[in-house]
Formats: sequence, C-alpha cells, structure tokens
Amino acid sequence: MLLGLLVGAAALGGGFFGARKFTRERLRFVDAIRHPAAPVVAGALAAAIAWPVAILPVITVWTAAAFGVGVGAGVASGRDKQLPPPAA
Repeated sequence: MLLGLLVGAAALGGGFFGARKFTRERLRFVDAIRHPAAPVVAGALAAAIAWPVAILPVITVWTAAAFGVGVGAGVASGRDKQLPPPAA
C-alpha cells in the first residue's frame, strides 16, 4: 500500500513539473494554451493516455488520475497569466 502511494505521488509530481516546464518553454507562444479549458483538456487527455498502464500491479487507476491532475495543474501553473486570453 505504501508503494502504491509513493508511485501515485511520483506520478502527480512528475506530471506537474513536466507539464509546467513544457508549457513555459515550448507553448509560451501558442494562443490555445491561454484558453480557460486548456488545463482541463490536458489533464483529461493525460489521464486517458495513462489509464491503460493501470493494468500493472503497482499502478492503479488512481495513479493515472493523479497523473492527469498533476498535468492539468502544471499547465495551469505554467501559462503566462499576464497575456490576455486569445480572441475568439
């Protein structure tokens, strides 16, 4: 049980810091990243991509969900808040 908790925490932290770095460095000039739904979409897609890995004994569905939450929070944290949202 403790190993599963550590794996979940590592997935959450890795998703957060990886997504924040990628958003700051690679997506800073992309208009779509400033849309309010961008973190939700990124987190849902990350969780959906990580979900098939949950068949492994140590990694559970909750680990995939923690990874999705970490990616969504990382995208939200990595966006430039001073730029206005994109024009519709």
